[in-house]
Amino acid sequence: MNVIESFRIALRALFANKVRSLLTMLGVIIGVSAVILLVAIGTGVQGEVTSTVQSLGSNVLFVFPGVLDSGGGGGFGGGGSQGKPFTLNDSQYLAQRLTNVDAVVPLAEVSGTAKRGSNSIRTTLAGSTDQVQSVTSAKLGAGRVFNRSESDAGSRVAIIGYTVKTTLFPSGDDPLGQPITINGQRFTVIGWNEKQGGSLSGNADNQIAMPITSLQNLTATNDVAIILVKVTDPADVDLVRAQIKRFLAPRYGDQITVFSQDQTLGIFNQLLGTLTIMLAGIAGISLLVGGIGIMNIMLVSVSERTREIGIRKAVGARTYDILSQFVIEAVMLSVTGGVLGILIGALGAVALSPVVPAQVTPWAVAVAFFFSAGVGVFFGVYPAWKASQLDPIVALRYE
Repeated sequence: MNVIESFRIALRALFANKVRSLLTMLGVIIGVSAVILLVAIGTGVQGEVTSTVQSLGSNVLFVFPGVLDSGGGGGFGGGGSQGKPFTLNDSQYLAQRLTNVDAVVPLAEVSGTAKRGSNSIRTTLAGSTDQVQSVTSAKLGAGRVFNRSESDAGSRVAIIGYTVKTTLFPSGDDPLGQPITINGQRFTVIGWNEKQGGSLSGNADNQIAMPITSLQNLTATNDVAIILVKVTDPADVDLVRAQIKRFLAPRYGDQITVFSQDQTLGIFNQLLGTLTIMLAGIAGISLLVGGIGIMNIMLVSVSERTREIGIRKAVGARTYDILSQFVIEAVMLSVTGGVLGILIGALGAVALSPVVPAQVTPWAVAVAFFFSAGVGVFFGVYPAWKASQLDPIVALRYE
């Protein structure tokens, strides 16, 4: 019996039990689609963050509280520690003392709720100073940024992200000059940003920017998560880095970290890459469950077709013929499930892309496909071997 005949017999056996075959493939379909979708989301977020950091320029320094060890490979080392947060005074002090810099911008973020009429959205409230536009890639769709007097006075003015705009103003009304409620307090919209996707802190479209003093009054906290320093000349980055550490040392000692663009990209890429692999690994567990399901069904199939196997062996079928037939059936189940899982995962990534950055990568598709095929081979070998070892005389007498 040749390979084509084995495929024909395997197809006939699978189509004879269509519902059972579909249910058997379901575990593989779910596993592959989950791997594709989660890797696509992780890759998309990583790409958005990378483009955001790169858009800031190579002359921007990121000042973090605590010790964040890049470990030479761009990730957090085991010796990292969380330091006490910065304050607005620290940023103002650096702005007064640092030389060869264009801007020193503190960033603070908290979660909050914005409302307008019956519409509301859970969003991120981002506080900064009037210089924030010089160190971010956000582009205004309309309106203006808050000025220094508004920042110093803690004025209740806000710049809303694209998602916030479409949620609070679904009918397309002009949001400029309109009041919205943020955490129970009234703010006036003075601008809105174009759609931009990811940022250093997540989805920039679902953010509301306001003066950091306004955020502090709203949340009763003085914490600053990070300070961005824009150096005038990229050649002076190391000099300014040393100045930052020296000026903040009296209060924080060595519990501060200053990263350049390349170092920051290395950290984010390794963190997001590790997270993507972990998510794919978790999703891959369902592939193993699907493989066990395939083995279980193939063992049942062997039991059901014992008499058929005995007849085939009695008329001259070799052990290899029986073995290859059942392996082919298992591989066809897993490969078909893998293809369907890839299609579902890719369609899911496309459907989610307006909400979450998602990018289907060829390597994820290839890994998911070959892993699903490997599942079929691995979990199909034992049932196939068991079928091939049946004694034809015993099989013929099986009822």
